Amino acid sequence: MSDLFTSAGEDVARERAPLAVRMRPRTLDEVVGQAALVGPGTPLRRLAEGGRAPSSLILWGPPGTGKTTLATLVAHAGERHFVELSAVMAGVKEVRAVVEDARRRLGSTGQETVLFVDEVHRFSRTQQDALLPSVENRWVVLVAATTENPSFSVVSPLLSRSLLLTLQPLDDEDVRTLVRRALAEERGLGGRVVLEPEAEEQLLRIAGGDARRALTSLEAAAAAVPEGGTVDAATLSRAVDRALVRYDKTGDQHYDVASAFIKSMRGSDVDAALHYLARMIEAGEDPRFIARRVVVHAAEDVGMADPTVLQTAVAAAQAVQLIGLPEARIPLAQAVIAVATAPKSNAVVRGIDGALADVRRGLAGPVPAHLRDAHYAGAKRLEHGVGYRYAHDSPHGVVEQQYPPDALVGRDYYLPGDNGAERSLAERVQRLRRVVRGTPGDASSAGDEGSSG
Repeated sequence: MSDLFTSAGEDVARERAPLAVRMRPRTLDEVVGQAALVGPGTPLRRLAEGGRAPSSLILWGPPGTGKTTLATLVAHAGERHFVELSAVMAGVKEVRAVVEDARRRLGSTGQETVLFVDEVHRFSRTQQDALLPSVENRWVVLVAATTENPSFSVVSPLLSRSLLLTLQPLDDEDVRTLVRRALAEERGLGGRVVLEPEAEEQLLRIAGGDARRALTSLEAAAAAVPEGGTVDAATLSRAVDRALVRYDKTGDQHYDVASAFIKSMRGSDVDAALHYLARMIEAGEDPRFIARRVVVHAAEDVGMADPTVLQTAVAAAQAVQLIGLPEARIPLAQAVIAVATAPKSNAVVRGIDGALADVRRGLAGPVPAHLRDAHYAGAKRLEHGVGYRYAHDSPHGVVEQQYPPDALVGRDYYLPGDNGAERSLAERVQRLRRVVRGTPGDASSAGDEGSSG
């Protein structure tokens, strides 16, 4: 890729550009984590080296994996004319104007036009249809980027006329390579700060495979220490909040709003929850991020107090994948309302976290012999399965029997609350425990409860 900043004024612009922009790979050889797409002989490699485009391209992958970088490298190879449109801002009128200019340019000078459409999944069907003639007749080389599954978010005629390239999430080593490159190179931080190993590991956790987030967080932390200083874990933690706000493309306080959204659902304020949902949608937040948060908190904050809420949340997440915005706002709102208005219980998360804590402390032990797999030669000799009591042989479907390892006999992890369905579930759980553990109680009623569920 040729350097885009060539004049003195542009040199200043480059110096003031965000670190993530300054560190964009200048050639395909600098791209990390996408070897299958940029290797010798691949369509992207041929296109970025000035060859003729085999077709238009759709780049599908998570945020911060290099979609914009690859589009830019393709565009500036072979002296192509480059036009970028944001699907959030552009309409049919802007698309048609670009296509008309591309036709004139191709006819008069023979120069190809690369049209880069970011977030193409936000284009309506009408807007996507407006691209079809230009793609069909090769008036433009379309390079479209999306974080959504193109099978659901791109119209079939456009998808069939394009080469779909899937970008893989970056792993920690990929992001580490980019971070160290930014620390060392002059276009980055030029060795002006040192990143402690512990801070580097923390930065990789913050990034979550998103290179842009990693570099934005690094830049904020580097700005908090003097030249020649050291960025430690504490400095990075203090700087991250500022970095995340800058990372949000609309300037909205992404993580503050997400936190308020979650706490409003947990706190049963349905109106506040809908307000924060609206803010995230309007700010251009990835609807899959919103859906994931709703699913998590349907289990974490409602759980067995109303098990149907998790089903509603999962259905909303599936609807987001199927239909996308703006229509997906409706099932998202339905799920948010369900979580916010449901009776609350965190017994599920306390139960699994308690079990995990014991396992991590080494409280495990061997599986009781009567529960071990007995379906292989030699198992009988080891007495695996001997003495196992088949629950369905009991009239009530519940039998006295040891299930946990010896070290955990009598340990209660799930402690139902008093809200919603858990009020009656608490009584049932206690009756079942009495039967299974052989403690005094009404075995008949416990068995009836067990067989009815």
